[in-house]
Amino acid sequence: MASSFKFGFEGIVEAAAKERNVRIHLAISVFVIVSGFIFSINKYEWIAIILSIGGMISMEMMNTAIERTVDMYTKEYHPLAKQAKDIAAGAVLVFAMSSVLIGLIIFLPRIFAWFN
Repeated sequence: MASSFKFGFEGIVEAAAKERNVRIHLAISVFVIVSGFIFSINKYEWIAIILSIGGMISMEMMNTAIERTVDMYTKEYHPLAKQAKDIAAGAVLVFAMSSVLIGLIIFLPRIFAWFN
């Protein structure tokens, strides 16, 4: 069981070190977390933010795993390999759009109130 945690943490470190998109999501996450403290979001909004951040980073890591697995299997163009990669990227995009909408629902009213 301890080795499962070890391998999981190694995967997180590997993704953060080598995947630009994971680093981008981590940087945005820091900004969102700081914004949550600045705007004093409530516990339910924190739950939505935490699920969005965790889900987004997880989706990006799964996309990377699928891309690497496909690349390991074949370096040549294959329509199924392209579909696998495109569908995984599409899943990331869907989750990213959902996360942005959650952020807008939580933060836009506070931003408008802040300026009024």
